Amino acid sequence: MAAVSSSSKSREFLAVIGDEVSIHRGLGSLEGVRLPDRRQDTVTGMLLAGIGHVTPAPDAQKNFLVVDSRTENTAIEQAFDGFTVDRKDIGVLLINQHVADRIRARLDAHTAAFPAVVEIPSKDHPYDPEKDSVLRRVRKLFGE
Repeated sequence: MAAVSSSSKSREFLAVIGDEVSIHRGLGSLEGVRLPDRRQDTVTGMLLAGIGHVTPAPDAQKNFLVVDSRTENTAIEQAFDGFTVDRKDIGVLLINQHVADRIRARLDAHTAAFPAVVEIPSKDHPYDPEKDSVLRRVRKLFGE
Protein backbone atom coordinates (compact mmCIF):
# COMPACT_ATOMS: atom_id res chain seq x y z
CA MET A 1 0.00 0.00 0.00
CA ALA A 2 1.33 3.44 -0.89
CA ALA A 3 2.27 5.77 1.92
CA VAL A 4 -0.05 8.69 2.51
CA SER A 5 1.65 12.06 2.81
CA SER A 6 1.19 14.00 6.02
CA SER A 7 -0.30 16.93 4.08
CA SER A 8 -3.16 14.75 2.83
CA LYS A 9 -3.84 13.33 6.31
CA SER A 10 -4.86 16.77 7.58
CA ARG A 11 -7.48 17.15 4.85
CA GLU A 12 -10.56 15.92 6.63
CA PHE A 13 -13.39 18.01 5.22
CA LEU A 14 -15.49 18.22 2.08
CA ALA A 15 -16.40 21.59 0.64
CA VAL A 16 -19.27 22.35 -1.72
CA ILE A 17 -20.02 25.18 -4.12
CA GLY A 18 -23.39 24.84 -5.68
CA ASP A 19 -26.89 25.30 -6.71
CA GLU A 20 -28.60 28.21 -8.10
CA VAL A 21 -31.57 29.01 -5.93
CA SER A 22 -34.90 28.04 -7.41
CA ILE A 23 -38.02 29.77 -6.11
CA HIS A 24 -41.04 27.64 -5.32
CA ARG A 25 -44.32 29.48 -5.25
CA GLY A 26 -47.20 28.25 -3.19
CA LEU A 27 -45.09 27.22 -0.23
CA GLY A 28 -45.91 29.14 2.87
CA SER A 29 -47.03 28.17 6.30
CA LEU A 30 -48.80 24.97 7.18
CA GLU A 31 -50.55 25.01 10.56
CA GLY A 32 -48.01 27.42 12.01
CA VAL A 33 -44.97 25.69 10.51
CA ARG A 34 -43.03 27.97 8.20
CA LEU A 35 -41.92 26.16 5.05
CA PRO A 36 -38.95 27.41 3.04
CA ASP A 37 -39.70 29.62 0.06
CA ARG A 38 -36.43 28.69 -1.62
CA ARG A 39 -34.40 25.53 -2.11
CA GLN A 40 -30.68 25.14 -2.45
CA ASP A 41 -30.74 21.45 -3.32
CA THR A 42 -27.06 20.53 -3.51
CA VAL A 43 -25.73 22.59 -0.63
CA THR A 44 -28.73 21.86 1.60
CA GLY A 45 -28.46 18.15 0.87
CA MET A 46 -24.77 18.12 1.71
CA LEU A 47 -25.32 20.06 4.90
CA LEU A 48 -28.11 17.69 5.93
CA ALA A 49 -25.70 14.81 5.26
CA GLY A 50 -23.35 16.35 7.80
CA ILE A 51 -20.54 17.96 5.83
CA GLY A 52 -21.11 21.46 7.20
CA HIS A 53 -18.21 22.97 9.10
CA VAL A 54 -17.33 26.45 10.31
CA THR A 55 -13.81 27.22 11.50
CA PRO A 56 -13.36 28.77 14.95
CA ALA A 57 -13.67 32.53 15.47
CA PRO A 58 -12.53 35.15 14.64
CA ASP A 59 -12.58 34.32 10.90
CA ALA A 60 -15.34 31.62 11.05
CA GLN A 61 -14.92 30.30 7.48
CA LYS A 62 -17.65 28.02 6.10
CA ASN A 63 -16.91 25.05 3.87
CA PHE A 64 -19.76 25.82 1.47
CA LEU A 65 -21.03 28.54 -0.83
CA VAL A 66 -24.58 28.81 -2.09
CA VAL A 67 -24.62 30.30 -5.58
CA ASP A 68 -27.64 32.01 -7.07
CA SER A 69 -28.19 34.18 -10.12
CA ARG A 70 -26.98 37.27 -8.25
CA THR A 71 -23.69 35.72 -7.13
CA GLU A 72 -20.76 37.39 -8.87
CA ASN A 73 -18.17 35.21 -10.58
CA THR A 74 -15.51 36.86 -8.42
CA ALA A 75 -17.27 35.54 -5.29
CA ILE A 76 -17.26 32.03 -6.75
CA GLU A 77 -13.59 32.37 -7.68
CA GLN A 78 -12.74 33.61 -4.18
CA ALA A 79 -14.54 30.64 -2.62
CA PHE A 80 -12.81 28.25 -5.04
CA ASP A 81 -9.39 29.73 -4.20
CA GLY A 82 -10.21 29.65 -0.51
CA PHE A 83 -11.11 25.96 -0.63
CA THR A 84 -8.30 24.87 -2.97
CA VAL A 85 -5.38 27.13 -1.99
CA ASP A 86 -5.93 28.77 1.38
CA ARG A 87 -7.58 26.01 3.40
CA LYS A 88 -5.40 22.99 4.06
CA ASP A 89 -8.20 21.00 5.72
CA ILE A 90 -10.31 20.47 2.56
CA GLY A 91 -9.78 17.09 0.86
CA VAL A 92 -12.57 17.17 -1.76
CA LEU A 93 -14.39 20.09 -3.35
CA LEU A 94 -17.76 19.30 -4.90
CA ILE A 95 -18.99 21.90 -7.38
CA ASN A 96 -22.10 21.91 -9.52
CA GLN A 97 -21.06 21.73 -13.15
CA HIS A 98 -23.16 24.72 -14.20
CA VAL A 99 -21.40 26.78 -11.50
CA ALA A 100 -18.02 25.39 -12.59
CA ASP A 101 -18.77 26.65 -16.10
CA ARG A 102 -18.81 30.18 -14.72
CA ILE A 103 -15.20 29.82 -13.51
CA ARG A 104 -14.01 27.20 -16.02
CA ALA A 105 -10.58 28.81 -16.53
CA ARG A 106 -9.92 28.68 -12.80
CA LEU A 107 -10.93 25.00 -12.64
CA ASP A 108 -8.79 24.10 -15.63
CA ALA A 109 -5.79 25.80 -13.99
CA HIS A 110 -6.18 23.72 -10.79
CA THR A 111 -3.66 20.87 -11.08
CA ALA A 112 -2.98 19.98 -7.44
CA ALA A 113 -3.90 16.51 -6.24
CA PHE A 114 -5.52 17.92 -3.11
CA PRO A 115 -8.17 18.94 -2.83
CA ALA A 116 -9.74 16.83 -5.52
CA VAL A 117 -12.28 18.89 -7.47
CA VAL A 118 -15.34 16.92 -8.55
CA GLU A 119 -17.99 18.38 -10.83
CA ILE A 120 -21.49 17.14 -10.07
CA PRO A 121 -24.86 17.66 -11.74
CA SER A 122 -27.69 19.58 -10.16
CA LYS A 123 -31.39 18.91 -10.28
CA ASP A 124 -31.99 21.53 -12.99
CA HIS A 125 -28.72 21.14 -14.95
CA PRO A 126 -27.70 17.70 -16.27
CA TYR A 127 -24.09 16.52 -16.21
CA ASP A 128 -22.13 17.01 -19.45
CA PRO A 129 -18.99 14.84 -19.53
CA GLU A 130 -17.52 16.97 -22.33
CA LYS A 131 -17.22 19.92 -19.92
CA ASP A 132 -15.74 18.00 -16.96
CA SER A 133 -12.12 19.15 -16.46
CA VAL A 134 -11.04 15.93 -14.71
CA LEU A 135 -12.52 13.72 -17.41
CA ARG A 136 -10.84 15.84 -20.11
CA ARG A 137 -7.47 15.36 -18.38
CA VAL A 138 -8.00 11.60 -18.15
CA ARG A 139 -8.88 11.45 -21.84
CA LYS A 140 -5.77 13.45 -22.67
CA LEU A 141 -3.60 11.03 -20.67
CA PHE A 142 -5.03 8.10 -22.60
CA GLY A 143 -4.58 9.89 -25.91
CA GLU A 144 -8.26 10.26 -26.74
